[in-house]
Amino acid sequence: MATITRIDLANALRNRFGLTATDSYRMIDIIFSEIEESLVNGEEVKITGFGTFKILSKSARIGRNPKTGVPAVISARNVAAFHPSSEFRKIVSNKK
Repeated sequence: MATITRIDLANALRNRFGLTATDSYRMIDIIFSEIEESLVNGEEVKITGFGTFKILSKSARIGRNPKTGVPAVISARNVAAFHPSSEFRKIVSNKK
């Protein structure tokens, strides 16, 4: 399994568009900052043809420690969720 890092994304921008390293890293940072800021402000982030990011509020609940089986309280929290677009799902499902 390959991991795509910010460096990989910046290098792709440099290679495809001829940007400087500084400009490509700055673009990646701006994109991620905009996504983070929108999610923190409770907004959904929709990227056409890719999917939607949003924050879900999870209630506190009782769970179990998988090693010991002892019940434990899982605290309430917010989690980031991603819902792929139908177009993206089609592309991924056709790749094998």
